[in-house]
Formats: sequence, structure tokens, C-alpha cells
Amino acid sequence: MKRKFLTTALLLCCFLASFATIADFSGMWTGTLKTDTGEVYPLLYNFKVDGDKLTGTAKTPKGEIPIDDGKITGTNFKFTVMLGDMEIEHTGKFYGDSVGVDIALNGAKTHTTLMRKK
Repeated sequence: MKRKFLTTALLLCCFLASFATIADFSGMWTGTLKTDTGEVYPLLYNFKVDGDKLTGTAKTPKGEIPIDDGKITGTNFKFTVMLGDMEIEHTGKFYGDSVGVDIALNGAKTHTTLMRKK
């Protein structure tokens, strides 16, 4: 009985610690996107976490674009943004002080790292 209670308590603590960590994901994150052709684009995201939902905006030269279909699982996340008629898929992992993001568009995929904006 004690072992079952201890195991349950330990699992609950791990879950709560994970949830508290991803809650720190909210805020502004910045980085750059380098293309195969050598072009460099600035990236700026404003993330908002509500449970397992991820919302916010992505800033582009054309203005701010809402984050759609945002989902968080543990420290992993995924969302899309629509730029004109292009759906840009994002998947990534939150590391506390940085965010690794894979960005996919029309079958091409690239990776970048975001840092919290100061």
C-alpha cells in the first residue's frame, strides 16, 4: 500500500514539474531562419500556453500572424501559421533556455533555435 502511494505521488510530482516547466514557455522568442540559398530571415514568436494549448503570434515582414492548431505534449509542441495561402508547419521542443524548432513548407524542412527575447 505504501509503495503504491509513493509511486503515485512520485509520478504526480514528475507530471507537475513538467507542466510547470512548459508554462515557462510563454513569452517572446527570437531567432533567425537561414535558407539553402543563404538568405536570413528574422523570426519573432509570442507564445501563450494554456494547459496543452499553444496560441500566440508569429511576426513577419507582413505583420503579425496568429498561431493555429497549437498543441503541447510534455516539452514538445506543434503549430501552424498561414502566410498568404501557404501553411507553414512548426514542430519543436522546449529546453528551458532555448527552443528547437523544425519548420516545414512544401516538403522542405529546416531547423532553427530560438532564444527568449530580453
